[in-house]
Amino acid sequence: VQLQASGGGLVQAGDSLRLSCTASGRPLSTMAWFRQAPGKEREFVAGINLSGVRKEYGDSVKGRFIVSRENSKNTVYLQMSSLTPEDTAVYYCAAKPLPGITTSTANYYYWGQGTQVTVSS
Repeated sequence: VQLQASGGGLVQAGDSLRLSCTASGRPLSTMAWFRQAPGKEREFVAGINLSGVRKEYGDSVKGRFIVSRENSKNTVYLQMSSLTPEDTAVYYCAAKPLPGITTSTANYYYWGQGTQVTVSS
């Protein structure tokens, strides 16, 4: 399984941005987004189950980010709004074949290459 993330870029505070992550092969049960800022640990941003009904978010992005998926395209999206400089990070998509959204990086088997999001003040 390969994950290909895209959509990152340089935006200004308050702007919106949508990230995409397309997986090869069959749809995986749980897909998620993590991010890692310089000097910090990788943190959970959002996760979504196979049906798209169940979603979970990290505390720092609740109310601003929306995760969704389109299984016919084997793609997961992260719609980010009201961006702040604190959202600057490399964003990674991740997936695991088993159900259950978890916030630990250790539970995800597959990772994309990451896409840089930079928010200027």
